[in-house]
Amino acid sequence: MKQNAPTASIQAAHRSLLDQLPFDNTDDFEAADRGFLGTRADPEIRDSSGEVVWDLSSYDFLGGESPESVNPSLWRQSKLVAKHGLFEVVDGLYQVRGFDLSVMSFIETDSGVIVVDPLISQETATAALALYEEHRGPRTVVAVIYTHSHIDHFGGVLGIVDPADVQSGKVQVIAPEGFLEHAISENVYAGTAMGRRAGYMYGAALDRGPSGQLGAGLGQTTSTGTAGVLVPTLEIRETGETHTVDGVEIEFQLAPGTEAPSEMHFYFPRYRALCMAENATHTLHNLLTLRGAVVRDPHVWSKYLTEAIERFGDRSDVLFTSHHWPTWETDRITHFLGVQRDLYGYLHDQTLRMINQGLTGAEIAEVIQMPPALEAEWSTRGYYGSVSHNVKAIYQRYMGWFDGNPARLWPHPPQALAERYVAAIGGIDRVIEVAREAYEGGDFRWAATLLDHAVFVDAEHGEAKALYADTLEQLGYGAENGTWRNFFLSGATELREGNFGTPTVTNAPAIQAQLSAEQLLDAIAITVNGPKAWDVRLEIDITFTDLDQNYRVSLRNGVLIYVQRDPDPSAALRITATKERLLHLLGGDTSSDGLQLDGDAGVLTTLTGVLDPGDPEFNIVLP
Repeated sequence: MKQNAPTASIQAAHRSLLDQLPFDNTDDFEAADRGFLGTRADPEIRDSSGEVVWDLSSYDFLGGESPESVNPSLWRQSKLVAKHGLFEVVDGLYQVRGFDLSVMSFIETDSGVIVVDPLISQETATAALALYEEHRGPRTVVAVIYTHSHIDHFGGVLGIVDPADVQSGKVQVIAPEGFLEHAISENVYAGTAMGRRAGYMYGAALDRGPSGQLGAGLGQTTSTGTAGVLVPTLEIRETGETHTVDGVEIEFQLAPGTEAPSEMHFYFPRYRALCMAENATHTLHNLLTLRGAVVRDPHVWSKYLTEAIERFGDRSDVLFTSHHWPTWETDRITHFLGVQRDLYGYLHDQTLRMINQGLTGAEIAEVIQMPPALEAEWSTRGYYGSVSHNVKAIYQRYMGWFDGNPARLWPHPPQALAERYVAAIGGIDRVIEVAREAYEGGDFRWAATLLDHAVFVDAEHGEAKALYADTLEQLGYGAENGTWRNFFLSGATELREGNFGTPTVTNAPAIQAQLSAEQLLDAIAITVNGPKAWDVRLEIDITFTDLDQNYRVSLRNGVLIYVQRDPDPSAALRITATKERLLHLLGGDTSSDGLQLDGDAGVLTTLTGVLDPGDPEFNIVLP
């Protein structure tokens, strides 16, 4: 794929940043290297079929001074995050970093080890545990702690724990209240769209290198192995709750509605060690991730950080998290937590102040100024979240999509709007001419806006697509935010090479198996093609044999509804199956064992005939 060199304006911006930020401060590099014990001899981690799910060597290019094609601040962060291996945090507490998007921690107990956050994939989790045991000797996993409900903090659990040991009580699985509901449901309803956009966010289709993908700020990227989940055996329901696991006391603090809807912090008195989950990392985090999610609450986020300082600050000698490297020494810990607390509190309060002065989200994002003391901290830089899109998220949380201007209450959709703009400017050739002037002048944002309209008028216009790709590429080169860079460069890739679909879909049947009956039926309901089903009337009784639950499912007016009700012998169709077998049935498997259909099977055909599953290859950068 043809790629361009950074333009003079991008190079100038990078030189300016080198002068503005304290690149001579090497504290983070010393912290990230501290306690290094070793890493894998074989950099490739493979699944059972031999496919590589993680390659430790793929970021070896991250060394030396930043190239012209990378924002120097992002280059610095990527070098830090790419460090991989086993690290001793304190005697008895260890971490494997760089084996997945997240970090896996090991807390040694009287006779075994507690594992915190077993990565995304079984394969990477197994490799991380093997590296730990290579240096610390074989140890029995006595408990697993999920810090929160995102897949990079539980997906690999089946790689380190036998489910039979959980069932027998040999291994505890500890999680915050509401974990399973949010872990299973978060990506079900808009999962197809989130997955497609996640391909952009993590740069999954990009080549790794100085002109392509080099990380995402929080971690490098996501592994592509097998994900699963084990149901918690202990849910933490109150702040201040304490539990002892194999001689090690743990004190918990709930923090719901922060980085995840179900999240918690916890403290180990034996090690004077505080785990802050994903609420205090070495970056400004997302209040609304670019892949899509429910907007997070920076107000409660800052309050829980204050509570953590008050509860644990003066008792902690080390702070570790689910990403990045630890922070040592009590004074540094309280300073770090205070800065993070101030960061989210300031964004929340100042955005609301300006909302009440009449500014819109886009306007606030352009004028908000961060305090110099926060700007000077590396841990507040926008490598994963950004001030710009977080401010807009806060606006959305409080005010919604409409900014109050009646001219923007009923705008045309993108393609119809593009047609009108292009016509008003004087045709697509004139649009390209103005866009090229903007490109050559370094105004890439304006060039991208113009060319967005151009390709939405003519998606096959070669010159428009080529200049648009060049423009997005320059925006990517200039981005300090890892996910912004990946979005810009992914857009350029699709303009040049075509739609790459959803390259990082994780096949996770073990997670699907944990859907409740209601979640499963909801997942079916959102695939009903409403207009196609307007005139369809049907009722089906479903008995879930593995749940001992019965539901009456009805379709009317294009809406699938369900109620828990005993089966009716007069129902047109009665389905008896396990939850997993019903999933296979809806996928078209009518012949495998474990399914009983009583009544008119044509009713099922009618239902499946109006289901319209999501499209994992929908267009993003083209109409």
